Amino acid sequence: MARKRANGEGSIRKRKDGRWEGRYTVGHDPKTGKQIIKSVLGKTQGEVKEKLKKAIETTQQYDPASSGDFTLSHWLQYWLDNYGSVYLRSSSLTNYGGFLKNQIAHDPIGDKQLKELTNHDVQFFFNRMRNAGRVQRKESEKKSAGLSAKSVRNMYFFMSHALDRAVKEKLIPSNPTEDCILPRKEKTEMKTLPLDQLSKFFEEARRSGVFELYYTELSTGLRRGELLGLKWSDVDFENSTLDVHCQITRMDGKVQESPLKTKNAYRQIVVSPEVAQILKEKKERENGFSEYVFSSPSGGPISPDSVLKMLHRVLKRAGLKQVRFHDLRHTFATLALQNGVDVKTLSGLLGHYSAGFTLDTYGHITNAMKKDAANKVGGFLAGEI
Repeated sequence: MARKRANGEGSIRKRKDGRWEGRYTVGHDPKTGKQIIKSVLGKTQGEVKEKLKKAIETTQQYDPASSGDFTLSHWLQYWLDNYGSVYLRSSSLTNYGGFLKNQIAHDPIGDKQLKELTNHDVQFFFNRMRNAGRVQRKESEKKSAGLSAKSVRNMYFFMSHALDRAVKEKLIPSNPTEDCILPRKEKTEMKTLPLDQLSKFFEEARRSGVFELYYTELSTGLRRGELLGLKWSDVDFENSTLDVHCQITRMDGKVQESPLKTKNAYRQIVVSPEVAQILKEKKERENGFSEYVFSSPSGGPISPDSVLKMLHRVLKRAGLKQVRFHDLRHTFATLALQNGVDVKTLSGLLGHYSAGFTLDTYGHITNAMKKDAANKVGGFLAGEI
């Protein structure tokens, strides 16, 4: 028999299975007028009493009737249009919109009403995406059927931010993405171009007409989009500096300028006299052909995809192992550390948000350097015994 409690406190009873149950009203169905009843369970009466109190306090903070106006897909689109568009980078906005269109809207979870969405629903959705969430296109034929761990995690951030907003607008009592277990970050093997192969690489790059581009990259460690976004107005030949303030990306099939990834990415870097001279000679040869330092045949920006394909062609012709464009950035960082550049300075050159991130990324290199230093000092001291 349910225990009598004051109005608004809900009711508590012991079930036939031995557990205790607390029932409470969260509102009224706008169509039928009937009460919307929910419950909490516990092993003891005291446990249920505490759960019931918290549940009722949470319920008083939202309007369950209003949440019925939105399915998950509708709410995510509403959030993108009215909140995400205010502060997200265009690339993030496009990526999140792609998740909504290609994955969420095609899954049963997209039609789920906000008030019915549970942590269980969200967790199993992420699991499905990890196993078979990739949109099957010709360019993805050789890839796995599931989304990468990075994509699933990015989808989680999208949904989490949007549902946080739903909580603030009192549409749902809590965020159902909380406590979801996400796939671990996948670490891609870091590769570099060995020193003894650089001459072969540069020789083939020169024959292919792209020497200046790859020499500049290996001398600065710029991100691919940052390198392609350089304009002649960003180059100070007198002081041998480059101003990095935009990047080239492909958005919705269009190659365009975009803001940089973080505020730390906006920076000025000093280049060697050799890089400054190579770029100066390039500018003189082109005689105002394009505003971009590295341009397409039409004078516009180069597609990031084209630069990667170009790199693979150069490597293949030179008989060298295939690496990603980002691995050229790793090559620069490795050479810098091995030649005495400190981590803080390197972090600024790379545009990282902190020296700690740089140290985490290249810790294996600095550890090897520390071991080498210890061996040298130890060897010196041993010789004095």
